[in-house]
Amino acid sequence: MLELQSVRKSWQSDTGAVWPLLADISLQVAAGETVALLGASGSGKSTLLKIIAGIEILEGGQVCIGGASMRDVPPERRGVGLIFQDFALFPHLDVWDNVAFGLVERGVKRQEARAQAQRMLASFSLDVPAGQKVWKLSGGEQQRVALARALIVQPRVLLLDEPFSALDADLRAHLRAEFVRRIAESRMAALWVTHDEDEARAVGQRGYRLVQGGLNPLW
Repeated sequence: MLELQSVRKSWQSDTGAVWPLLADISLQVAAGETVALLGASGSGKSTLLKIIAGIEILEGGQVCIGGASMRDVPPERRGVGLIFQDFALFPHLDVWDNVAFGLVERGVKRQEARAQAQRMLASFSLDVPAGQKVWKLSGGEQQRVALARALIVQPRVLLLDEPFSALDADLRAHLRAEFVRRIAESRMAALWVTHDEDEARAVGQRGYRLVQGGLNPLW
């Protein structure tokens, strides 16, 4: 489970003015559940994801994963997977090593990491050579590789930031269904940021809009 307890973060403009970006954000996301988060540009959606991941410092409140506070836990030990709209794949690595990357970083030997990556890729039915450079893949193929890379380390929480905004409508619909199924199967708590309310309703068991630093429930 992911739990946010009164998370706070302020924003300072170029003129020095300070106002709340996130004001006492509290939210629980259960294992296997996807919660959708809508909001205008600059409303703090991406900042909230970065706070959960540990790459942005919160000013107040707590982030808890699996019932434990993440206050002093570094990003690499939180068990959080991240998927962005630009895929964030490593262009100098092939498909195999992109998927295996997280395992290697955790100390798994490269040969075993590649073997696990091969099995993960097979489960996605990706019809591309594992030795293919990722920049040669289509957008949909790249996003599947990004999901495989996130899932292979068995994260407890998955954070998705506009994951399909660069893809066409038909492909978005297909990938949405696939991602939601895999999130439920993997028993991850998922927080899905999007600007598209139709997408939010398609993926989220619950939905919220981030407005003036607060969460307004939508369904």
